[in-house]
Amino acid sequence: MITLTSRARRGWATLPENDRLLTVAQAAELLGTSERFPRRLIAERRIRFVRLGETGKRGHVRIPESVLREFIAAGLVEPLTTPYPRKAA
Repeated sequence: MITLTSRARRGWATLPENDRLLTVAQAAELLGTSERFPRRLIAERRIRFVRLGETGKRGHVRIPESVLREFIAAGLVEPLTTPYPRKAA
């Protein structure tokens, strides 16, 4: 059995203890999308994920909640502020 300390020694990423692992359906709900979008993010390796159970495509996939929050924060676009107010037309 591989423990967290042996994983850390091997250089594997570890998750915070309080980080929830979400199903694809839960991730889609958090993102406000269909299940297809998180699946595409996983397939394109645009987000980190955890594979449980069998190796290959048959294993169960979970997405850490912190990863989704980081993904959302990375796409946040701040509003533009203009130094001068616009004139009404």
